[in-house]
Amino acid sequence: MELILSSDLTPRGGTELMADRINTLPASLLEPFQIIHSRVPEDLDPDKKKILVLHDLVGDPMYDHLRDGGWQKFEKLVFVSHWQKQQFQDYLGVPPSAGVVIKNAIQPIEDHEKEYDDKIRLIYFSTPHRGLDILYAAFNQLSKEFDNIELNVFSSFELYGWPERDKQYQGLFDKLRGHKAINYHKSVSNERIREELKRSHIFAYPSTWQETSCLCLIEAMSAGLQCVHSSLAALPETAMNLTTMYDYHEDPTAHANTFYGYLRYVVSVMSSPRGINSIKGGMETQRQLANQVYSWKNRSRQWEMLLTNLQ
Repeated sequence: MELILSSDLTPRGGTELMADRINTLPASLLEPFQIIHSRVPEDLDPDKKKILVLHDLVGDPMYDHLRDGGWQKFEKLVFVSHWQKQQFQDYLGVPPSAGVVIKNAIQPIEDHEKEYDDKIRLIYFSTPHRGLDILYAAFNQLSKEFDNIELNVFSSFELYGWPERDKQYQGLFDKLRGHKAINYHKSVSNERIREELKRSHIFAYPSTWQETSCLCLIEAMSAGLQCVHSSLAALPETAMNLTTMYDYHEDPTAHANTFYGYLRYVVSVMSSPRGINSIKGGMETQRQLANQVYSWKNRSRQWEMLLTNLQ
């Protein structure tokens, strides 16, 4: 099997993580196929069946070749959410039968006991263009009302090998670095994030980006965090009604105000032992369901069934 990515494997974003997991499937199943992730190369292997895994938005120009029957050169298109599949049907004319939805998956976060000391720890671990400015505005106000909160930000385009894109966010990064209740980090390994999630309490994600799926949210759910996020794009599908989700607003000020209100409520609840005890059951249910639905152990069976049927 030949695995094609939209770039080399230096970046470690969601596409690369999923490609790695698919590559662990039995070699006998993978061998007849050329599995392509996102960007199609010019030198397609004529002797292998082509599967295109689509990780990105329908508006990306790299998918224009799927119009007017272009999808027919692939044995199957694999979408990461039903929301995404519907977009390709509506805007590029890809028929329903041309694709299948196999959602993203993770290795579940290891069981651990959340520690509740004198700090409520919030975390954001995505690229800066997905709502980090909204988060800063809301958290800055919250920090004036609560002295028991701390925000850890892991955010940089270095995650995708595009450090030059960080330049336009330097002003925001400076604000993060200068805030007494915020610890700003650039991108770190997924292993480091998994450890940070174990000591965190709230995933603060006012997403302004149309996610086709969201591995960050999935990992946060798996780690038993209170997840406060917008309802944009495929986030409702990903969250499965298990999180603290609010209606997305296209106006940045209105969005920040709404996010602040929801985040303030969650922080207020978690500021007392009684409040923490009142939500522990729901957080554990979320964790267990996320681990069941999104575990790679279960998802790999879907891939095995697909490859077996296509052979």
